[in-house]
Amino acid sequence: MAAQLFKNIQRLSVMLAIAGGVNSALYTVDPGHTAVIVDRFVGVKANVIGEGAHFLIPWVQRPIIFDVRMRQKKISVITSSKDLLKVNIKLQILFRPVATELPKIFKTLGYEYDCAEKMLSSVTNEVLEAVASQFDAREIITQRELVYQKVSEELIERGSQLGLIIDNVFIKRLTCSRQFTMPVEMRQEAEKARLLEEAEQHKKATILTAEGDTQEAALLASFVLASLVLVSCVALLTFGELEEAFGKLGEAYVEHRRLKAADEQMENDC
Repeated sequence: MAAQLFKNIQRLSVMLAIAGGVNSALYTVDPGHTAVIVDRFVGVKANVIGEGAHFLIPWVQRPIIFDVRMRQKKISVITSSKDLLKVNIKLQILFRPVATELPKIFKTLGYEYDCAEKMLSSVTNEVLEAVASQFDAREIITQRELVYQKVSEELIERGSQLGLIIDNVFIKRLTCSRQFTMPVEMRQEAEKARLLEEAEQHKKATILTAEGDTQEAALLASFVLASLVLVSCVALLTFGELEEAFGKLGEAYVEHRRLKAADEQMENDC
């Protein structure tokens, strides 16, 4: 009886040992995560492990789980423009680790691999200071799109050096010193008002031009009609009548010239 009990205990111990070994050799990578294997003998392995259940060698290997989901970080910086005026910039950055770069990140940063996010803050400060120094305050206000483009390009490049993918950069706020911003905003409003006034005047000029064209067309039509009437009247005269009319007109012109010449002669004699 005792011998049978001892055998049962042995079997149970073996089963528990096997179950414990299997459990220690099994690990799970949740969705949105990636694992890097650290081996006691070869160090950090180059391949990365995706989501799902996986096996490893107990005691020899250990999984390091990374969160590779997109994350959001808000950063506010007060820096100086090219003309040394204060610029307040607030960014919202969407980023995630490059999965294939995780072994390299872990080798470089060790167990402080989450400090890549902290390094992103430092890099963002450097980028914002560098970009702001390329523009004066007026250009920062009037050329926001260009400032945004330069900041995005620099952050994407610097992020790749850290093993991070910068999915998007939003400039939530971009302002200069209030005493400078107000005159610039007033000038912008004045420019908008001027453009609206020019558009209104152009519209009125177009309407007047159209009305003038209509009047000119009416006058031309009247002239053509009068010409047609005159031609019709002339067509009703006979050749002899036309000859007689032009003859009388010529005689009158000759008499007019004779009288004028006589008057000029009398003035000269006097």
